[in-house]
Formats: sequence, C-alpha cells, structure tokens
Amino acid sequence: MTIAQRRPFGQNYAWVVAGITFLSLLAAAGLRSAPGVLLTPLHQTFGWERGQLSAAAAIGIFLYGLVGPFAAALMQTLGLKRTLLAGLVLMSGSTALSLSMTEPWQYLLTWGVLSGFGSGAVALAMGATVVNRWFVKQRGLVMGLLSASTATGSLIFLPGMAALAQTGGWQPVVIAVSLVAALLVPLVFFLMPERPSDIGQPAYGGTEVEAAPPRGRAGDAVKLALSVLVKASRNPAFWLLFATFFVCGFTTNGLVGTHLISYCGDNGLALVQAGALLAAMGAFDIVGTTASGWLTDRYDPRKLLFVYYALRGLSLMALPFLSFDVVSLSIFAVFYGLDWLATVPPTVKLATESFGEREGPIVFGWIAFGHQVGAATAAFGAGVLRDIQGNYMGAFIIAGCLGIVAACAALMIRRPGDGPAATPVPA
Repeated sequence: MTIAQRRPFGQNYAWVVAGITFLSLLAAAGLRSAPGVLLTPLHQTFGWERGQLSAAAAIGIFLYGLVGPFAAALMQTLGLKRTLLAGLVLMSGSTALSLSMTEPWQYLLTWGVLSGFGSGAVALAMGATVVNRWFVKQRGLVMGLLSASTATGSLIFLPGMAALAQTGGWQPVVIAVSLVAALLVPLVFFLMPERPSDIGQPAYGGTEVEAAPPRGRAGDAVKLALSVLVKASRNPAFWLLFATFFVCGFTTNGLVGTHLISYCGDNGLALVQAGALLAAMGAFDIVGTTASGWLTDRYDPRKLLFVYYALRGLSLMALPFLSFDVVSLSIFAVFYGLDWLATVPPTVKLATESFGEREGPIVFGWIAFGHQVGAATAAFGAGVLRDIQGNYMGAFIIAGCLGIVAACAALMIRRPGDGPAATPVPA
C-alpha cells in the first residue's frame, strides 16, 4: 500500500476532500470579492476613475469564468490536484505582485488578467468535478455546500478587508488575500488525493472502486473543452442554462458583489458598515445555498430556478426605493442573501443529467463562463452608468428585470425524457 493510500476514515475521506475544496473555493471567492473593497481606497490613493477600476474587476471576473471549462478539462487530463495547486500559486503570486503597482494597467494586469487565470482554476467547475468524482450519494447537498463557499468567502473576508482598507489603505487587503491563497498550497499538496481509487476506496455512497482513466497530456485539455462545447451547443438546454447563469452572474458578483459597497457609500454608509451588509448576505446564503442543494436532491430543479430568479429580480428592483436604514437593509440582506447562489445546485444537476457525469463538469464550466460574462458586464457597465448618471438606480432596475426573464427561461429547459427536443450528449 502506497503512502497516498494510507488515509483515514474510509469512504468518509470524501468529506475531507470536500472540506479542502471548500477552503480553496472560499479563497478564490475572497480574491474575487476584494476589488469591491479596493474600489474606493484605490480611487482615493491614485485618483484612478471607477470605470478604470471596474474594468480590471470585469476582466478578472470574465477570465475567472472563461478559464473554468478549460480548467475542468485540465483536471481530466493533467489532474485535479495539479490544476488546483497551479491556480492557488498564481492567485497568491499575482496579488502579491500588485503591491508594487503605480499605474492603472498594472492593476488590470495583476488583479484582472493574472488573478483571473488563477482563480479560474479554483472555480465552481472544480467543485462539480470533485462532487462527481468523490460522491455518489448527497451530490446536491455537497454541491450546495461548495457553492456556499462563495458566500462564506464574503462572510469571512469582506468585513476584515473593509476594516483593513479603512485603517491601513489598500496594501493590507492585498497582503491578506495573497497569504490566504499561499497557506492553502501545502494543505492541498499533502491531504488531497486525485480520486477515490488512489486510496483504495469507492466514492462516497458507491460500492465499487472505479479504476482511474488514463491520464492525458495537458495540451489535450483545450481539445477536450472545445469538443465538449461543440457537442453541448447542439442541446437547447445548454443555451438556456448559459443564459440563466449569465443573469445569475450579472445580479450577484457583477453588480452586488462589485458595486454594493460603493452604492452604500453614495447613501452615507461607511465602508465597514457596507462590508458588514455584504457579509450578512453571505451568512444567509450559506443557509440558502445549502438548503437549495437539499431541495435539488428532491424536487424539479427547473421550478427551483424559477423561484430563485423571480425573487432575486423583485428584490433588486425594490432596493433603490428602500430607505437606507438598519431595518430595510437588514430585510434586504436576509431576502437577497438566501438567494445569492441558490441557483448553483439545480444548474449543476441539470447539466449532469443532460451531459453525463464525465462531461457534465466541463459543460458546467462553460455554463459558469456565462455566469462570469454576466458578472463582467455588470461590473463594468454599472461603473460606467455610475460615472455617467451619478447613481446606480438604472443598474439595479436592469438587473431586476433580467431576473424575471431568467425565471421564465428556466421553465423552458427540457430534461432527458421530457421529449424529443432533449438530446443528451453521451458521456
């Protein structure tokens, strides 16, 4: 028996892998939420326009999504562990490099391009790969927990980052993000096997130890990711999931995650108070997304998506008309927070049903790319609208309307067995 096989807990070691995945996703979420905190301090320190700063955030979000499907394919060829380690190293190195920046293009390079590539390898497509590889039972619940890591990242990092920015400027925020990613590298290296068969165990809830498929070359990942995209594009379910996830990204990471702190500042809330508001949303999203995973194991995921998107759209349209007092903002934080990433478990289930367990995570990576395209659109567009109009009202109304459209589109998705229009791609 090799060292890699000497692991405790038997089948339950899958939960150790899920825990390490959770922490890695949490770190990526913290990195991706940091530009929202850095927006005001960088503007005050360097005089850079919000449009410039929003452009860097948008590029980072865009690449975070674009890299996802290629990273998922790389996990099938080069390996999950190696891909995750490379992503964490790039996350830590790129953010640390920004400490010496003096020009806007350097912020765009470090927090936009390089960190976008790094965090893209540590995205929800990786979570879908881990769930499909390590779990047979409780997949919806585990995916809900992993999805909640994004909210947990906000919960843990945002108040602290906001306090650091208020007292020490932007540099302490950068140092904190870089250190968190660096500390995860040895954890992944020593404690995360590639797959259950490496420790002589079946996946959690399974009965047979599945042999590891032959490992391909790193260059094969590009071919695999693109070939899966071509096949998936023939299924209307892919485009409906892509479109609804575009709206998901537009209404969460892009608009609220990037601009809510600035929006609160426009209404007289201090940086720390605004960060606490986002953290409160993150706390409730842990409950909402985990519950969504439990519900996804039991109910039609399309109907769940309809409810989630409709409620999100209504809450965003209501926000500009609320008075920014403790009561109204607390109600919004609860209502919106429960729905923040509740869309992920139903979307992953629909992708796996339609495209199979092996290719499903890669397809979900492409769907998640739609999420980040939407987020990048909102991150940049809301910043431009704020510069032009002097307020964020138009951005929130647009986002709310898109939420209603996405709710209706979710009901149009066909599942395998619904009829001839649903043609699953073989795994």
